[in-house]
Amino acid sequence: MTKPSNIAVLVGSLRKDSINRKISDVLIKLAPSTLSLSLVEIGGLPLYNPDDETYPHVAWTKFRDKVKAVDAILFVTPEYNRSVPAALKNALDVGSRPLASNVWNDKPCAVISASPGAIGGFGANHHLRQSLVALNAPTMAAPEIYIGSADKLFDESGKLINADIRKLLQNFMQAFNDWIAANVKSQVALVASAA
Repeated sequence: MTKPSNIAVLVGSLRKDSINRKISDVLIKLAPSTLSLSLVEIGGLPLYNPDDETYPHVAWTKFRDKVKAVDAILFVTPEYNRSVPAALKNALDVGSRPLASNVWNDKPCAVISASPGAIGGFGANHHLRQSLVALNAPTMAAPEIYIGSADKLFDESGKLINADIRKLLQNFMQAFNDWIAANVKSQVALVASAA
C-alpha cells in the first residue's frame, strides 16, 4: 500500500473561534485516505526581517523544516481588507527566504477562502494565488472555492450543518488529491527527461 501524501494545512485566521479553522477541521476529516493532513501553526512566527537571517529565529527554522517535510500545502483563509491576513503573508515570507531555500518551491498547493461576507474572501484567495506564483508553488486552478456567509455553516458545537458545503469540500479534497498526484508525475517525468 502506498504511503499517504503529507499535507500541511495553513489557516490564515489566528482567532480562537475561527470559521476558517473550523473549515480546515472539516477538510481534514473529508480528505481521501491517500492524504494525511495536519495543521501547521503560523501565529508564533516573528515578523520577517532579512537582517535576522544571520541568526534566524528558532520559530522560523522550525516552520521551514515542517513545510519542507510535506508533499503539498492547503491554505484556508479569511479576507482582511481585500487581501490575506498579515500572519499568513508573514508565513509566506518566512518560508520563502533565503531564496535558495524557498520551502514553497514545487509544492502543490490549493486555496480555499471563507468569510461571513457574500463574496467569500475572493480578494484574499486571488492575492494568495499571486504570491504562490511568485514562490513557484503550483496552485490548483479549479475548482475555485469561495465560501460566503460562512458564519452560518456551523452549529454552536462547531459542527458543519450544511450538506451542500460538505459535498463541495469533499469534491474539492478529491480534486486536490488528483492535483498532487499529477504534479508528482510531472516532476518524475522532468527528472527522467533530464537524466
